[in-house]
Amino acid sequence: MTDHSLRLLLDFDACAQRDNGQAPAFLHRRDRKFALTCEQQGVTPSPKRWMAHMNHLSGPGAGADPSAHTLGFWRRINSGFMAAGTVLGVLAMLGLLFYDGGQRINVTVILAFVAFQLLLALLTTAQSLAGWQPWRPLLRRFRNNPESPISMKLQPVLMARAAQLGGLCFALAGLATLLVMVVLQDLAFGWSTTLNTDANSYHRLISTVAAPWAWLWPAAAPEFTLVEATRFFRASTGEGTVNPARWGQWWPFIAMLWTTWALLPRLVLCVLAGVLIRRKARHLLDSHPAKRALMYRMETPALDTGNDHNDASDQPNTETQLNVHPLPDARIVLCWAGAGDPEVPDALSAGKSLVAKAGGRMTLAEDQQTLEQVATHLTQAPQLSVLLVTRSWEPPTGELEDFLINAKKLWPKGTQIALVPLATHIEQEPDTHQIQQWLRFAKRTGPEFIAVSLIPAHGAAPDMDGGVLE
Repeated sequence: MTDHSLRLLLDFDACAQRDNGQAPAFLHRRDRKFALTCEQQGVTPSPKRWMAHMNHLSGPGAGADPSAHTLGFWRRINSGFMAAGTVLGVLAMLGLLFYDGGQRINVTVILAFVAFQLLLALLTTAQSLAGWQPWRPLLRRFRNNPESPISMKLQPVLMARAAQLGGLCFALAGLATLLVMVVLQDLAFGWSTTLNTDANSYHRLISTVAAPWAWLWPAAAPEFTLVEATRFFRASTGEGTVNPARWGQWWPFIAMLWTTWALLPRLVLCVLAGVLIRRKARHLLDSHPAKRALMYRMETPALDTGNDHNDASDQPNTETQLNVHPLPDARIVLCWAGAGDPEVPDALSAGKSLVAKAGGRMTLAEDQQTLEQVATHLTQAPQLSVLLVTRSWEPPTGELEDFLINAKKLWPKGTQIALVPLATHIEQEPDTHQIQQWLRFAKRTGPEFIAVSLIPAHGAAPDMDGGVLE
């Protein structure tokens, strides 16, 4: 699944959700600057260019593709449908062509089965257009993360494409099985029905069904003599004067019947499902509330006074309900994005069993290895605390937030991270406004998982209110 419109929508939605935790003034300045840059370059701002700009700001290795999880989930569903369709297609065709040398293979049954497949294909497309989701409770069982509103709106068309892919593999496997059986076995076809149907009526039905390919392959459109000669009755015990060689002359018709009315509709509807997905993704992106807010910020000049209050004498409000924690007794230290270089303070590194680096110039693979290494140490040690050393003057980034989310998934339940922002001079405490931004980040990310601590000065507790986050 490499649909560009779908990937752009999912990435934009994920970026918009992350922006909900940012200050409106910051978002306005950022997006207005991007719009002015586009104006200087003579290009029109668009969500596609905006996402490319955001990825450029994040830098290489800034985090996993936000759409990768959703696309991977649906890729697994598509693969499952395709595998199941292939197996069932082989089994279904073997059942239809079962011949023990006595009763002939009934062409009427194959006609009914192909008509049923065509009906299923059409109903699948109609279900996606109507937005009906009878399988939604089943999908919830396989998802390991909450459904976003965008994902819920995309589910009907995505599930329709998965079903059409499964049906397409079913038809391909059935056709391949038919051709193999024609080569390996001497199949005897005939037709029969309980209804009082004569050969003329049945021939008209066959001619109507074979009309799309009769001009291309005349042998695949049975003549009246073949239809009349291959009818069999439940009470008949012999073949009479019928030439047994004629029993096998139905296979071109069966092959074209399967190709035209089972395989080609699935192929066309599968392509149509992809078109519907792109159309739905573009519509959801155009109507996304975050896009309207983004375009407003791009078009409206940003007046930066340096203060969110009307009175210029007021200082910005940086208060938060969280407080700084006492430094926990942890044996694992992670240095984020070069924090602690060239050397981690002795108060943090002394007696530690693991000191590692993450973020910054480290690649995603190296960050993942660090997370797994820490997870191994946490399972072996009785304590469940980790010190994450950062630079106090650098604001928290989305890359750090993604790293902590992955850590929460990998590390044992109950693990707590103590963010330790370091000042420019290690022997000093960071400024209050710098500490406040990390407290707000901890509150936004999850206070049950993340706390903020400082290195005690001369063995004393930090000059701020202490407490333990529960």
